[in-house]
Amino acid sequence: MHATVERVTVRIAQRSAASRAAYLARLEGMSRRPPGSERLGCANVAHAVAGIPLDDRFKVVTQKAPNIAVVNAYNDMLSAHVPLARFPELIKAEARLHGATAQVAGGVPAMCDGVTQGTPGMELSLFSRDVIAMATAVSLSHDMFDAALMLGVCDKIVPGLLIGALHFGHLPTVFVPAGPMPTGLSNKEKANVREQAAQGLVGRQELLASEMKSYHAPGTCTFYGTANSNQMLMEAMGLHVPGTAFIAPGDAMRDALTREAVRTVLAPACTPIGRLVDEQAMVNAMVALLATGGSTNHLIHWVAVARAAGLHIDWDDFSELSGVTPLLAHVYPNGLADVNEFQALGGPGFVLRELLDAGLMHEDVLTVRPGGLREYTRVPGMAGGALAWSDTGPSSDLSVLRPAAQPFSPSGGLKLLQGNLGRSVIKVSSVPADRWRVDAPARVFDSQEALQLAFKAGELDRDVVCVLRWQGPQANGMPELHKLTPPLSVLQGKGFKVALVTDGRMSGASGKVPAAIHVSPEAAAGGALAKVRDGDRIVLDAQAGTLEVMVDQAEWAQRELHAMPAALRLDNAHGLGRDLFAGMRRGALSAEEGACTWL
Repeated sequence: MHATVERVTVRIAQRSAASRAAYLARLEGMSRRPPGSERLGCANVAHAVAGIPLDDRFKVVTQKAPNIAVVNAYNDMLSAHVPLARFPELIKAEARLHGATAQVAGGVPAMCDGVTQGTPGMELSLFSRDVIAMATAVSLSHDMFDAALMLGVCDKIVPGLLIGALHFGHLPTVFVPAGPMPTGLSNKEKANVREQAAQGLVGRQELLASEMKSYHAPGTCTFYGTANSNQMLMEAMGLHVPGTAFIAPGDAMRDALTREAVRTVLAPACTPIGRLVDEQAMVNAMVALLATGGSTNHLIHWVAVARAAGLHIDWDDFSELSGVTPLLAHVYPNGLADVNEFQALGGPGFVLRELLDAGLMHEDVLTVRPGGLREYTRVPGMAGGALAWSDTGPSSDLSVLRPAAQPFSPSGGLKLLQGNLGRSVIKVSSVPADRWRVDAPARVFDSQEALQLAFKAGELDRDVVCVLRWQGPQANGMPELHKLTPPLSVLQGKGFKVALVTDGRMSGASGKVPAAIHVSPEAAAGGALAKVRDGDRIVLDAQAGTLEVMVDQAEWAQRELHAMPAALRLDNAHGLGRDLFAGMRRGALSAEEGACTWL
C-alpha cells in the first residue's frame, strides 16, 4: 500500500472515530431486530402486502421470505433513466425464482442538469440530492425490507440514493445503473459548434441540430461528467455487480446484470451497506475519481456521502491523494474519447486493476460480492447465455487508457487552491499546462447573465479573471455554470489568459478553461469574493496551489464586504419552485462540508 494512501486513510479513521462508532452502534441495534414483516403489527403488514400478488403475499407473511425494496429514479425526462421503467418487473421475476419477493418501495425525483443548465431550475439541482436522500428514506421507512436495490444513474441521483441508503445502513444494498447511450456526434464537434454559437457564427437551427445528434437515444450522456463519474465510483466502492457501469441499455448483458443484482443482494455474503462504506471504501472512491479525471462535483457529493456513514473527509484528503494518483484515462472532457470507447478498452476494470497493482487502492475491503474488489477488475460478457467475467488485457489505445507505469500525468486531475480568496478546487486534467497559471485583472459579476452580456459586448477581449459570486449554496443553491464554458473557451482560443473564479459549480463536463470553483467561504456567507473589485489583480496558480488577490494586506483587511444585491436575492427566492427551497438555502453547509442541508 502506498504510504500516502495509507496515511490519508488512517487520518480519516482517526478524525471520524467517534462519529463512525456511533453510526455502527446504530446499525447493530437495527440488525438485532426481528426480520422483515415480523417487526410490524398485523394491520401494518396487511397494509404493506394488500397490493401485491397472492403468491408474493404468502411468501412475505407465511414463509417469511426475504423482501427486497426497489427504490427507482425512473422518469422519461432523463435519457439515462428511461431504461429503468422495465427494471422493477425484471427484478420481481428474478426474486421469485429465488423464493424471495420485491416491492417498489418508492420513487425519487430525478432532474436533468442538461435541461436546466443556465436556467432558474438549475438552482434546485444541488439540493435535489438531499431531496432524493429524503425520498429514499421515506421509501424505506415502511421497514418491511431485508435488502434494497437502488435504481439510478445521473448527477445528484446516485449520491442522493447513496446518502439515503446509508441512513438504512443495516440493509444489504446494490446499485443498479442503466448504461450509456450509443456514441453520437463527437464531443469535439459538439464543443466546436457551441463555441461558434457563442460567437454568433451559427444560429439556433445549427446548434440544435448538433445537440440532437449528441443526445439522441436512451442511456447516459457519453462524456465523462458527473453521471459517469458516479458509475466509476460505484465500481470502486464495490456497490455494483462488477463491470455493470458502462454496459449499454440495449445490450443483452444489461438484463442479465440486473438479474444478477437480485441474486447478489439476496446472497448471505452481501454485506450491509453501512458496514461496507468505511474509510477504506471512501479512499478507494477518491483515488478512482482522481485517476480518471472525474467530476469536480464529487468533491461536494462524496463529502456528504461520507458524513452519512459517520465519516469525515475534506479537500485536503483529495489534494494529498491527487499528488500521488496517476491520471490513467483521457475521456472527454479530458480527451477525445467517450465512455463507450473507454469501456471497449477495459473501462473501470482496467483502471481498478492498475490502481490495485500499484498499491493505490485498498484491496482488503468488503464489497457486495464475496470475491472482494479484485472481482471488479474483470469485465462481464456472455457465454452460452450466461454471464461470465474475464480479465482485462492491456490497453490497445494509449491515447485513451494507460497503465499506472505510463500515465498521462503522475498526479490526479483535481487540485486544491487556497489563499486570501479562500479555499477552492480546480480540475486541471483537461487544462493545457501553459494555462495552469493566470495572472490578470479581475472583472466582477453578480450573475451568469451579466458575464454573458459582457462577452457579447466585447468587454472581455483581454487577459481577464472573471469573478462570479453569489453562486454558493446559501446564495442561490450553487448552480452549475456550464453555460459559461463556450464564451470563456472562445476568449482563450483568441490567445487571452482567461480564468473563472466562483463560489458556484462547473459541470462535470468542465474543460480547458482554468476555473477555481466551489470557493469557500462563499460570498453570501462573508467570503472574500465579496471584497473583490473590478481591476484587482488575481493570480490563480494550479501548480503552486494558490488563489490570491494581489492587494496590499492592510488595505485588504480593511476593505468592506459587499452585500448580495437585494434584487438578486429576491429574484433567487422565487419562481420555478425556488420558494420551496428557502430553508435549504438558509441551512446549507459550505461546499467543502458537502453543502449538506440535513445536519
